[in-house]
Amino acid sequence: MNQIVVTGSCLCEKVRYSITSEFQQFYFCHCKQCRKVTGSAFAANIQAKPAEITWISGAQYVKRFDYLGERLFTKVFCVECGSGLPFLNKSGTKLFIPAGSLDSKPCILPGHNIFWDDRSSWYEAGLSAPRYEGFAE
Repeated sequence: MNQIVVTGSCLCEKVRYSITSEFQQFYFCHCKQCRKVTGSAFAANIQAKPAEITWISGAQYVKRFDYLGERLFTKVFCVECGSGLPFLNKSGTKLFIPAGSLDSKPCILPGHNIFWDDRSSWYEAGLSAPRYEGFAE
């Protein structure tokens, strides 16, 4: 794979970033920690080779939370709007990019559902629920 440049931002757009790296995998993580930190059924993360994150703007709004539970877990986010942001793991061996923070379409598709046995009890029912372009009526 070739290195690519990606850019992204948080919801309030106070934080903007750029990364040059090589994507390795795109996965949906259904573990309890990812469900809790996203408030959703799963986290959508792209794992990439370690790379420096260039904070184009808003570096002062970036906060890191390391959860020291039974499994090491990290969340980096904008303190203003709470949006997830990219981070290097503590050992510096992997770069994690929340797919929803990208400002453009990633050049990789999801390839794995990890921690599947931890998935929410309502996830699969939601896949067959009616679909609307906006709010349901």
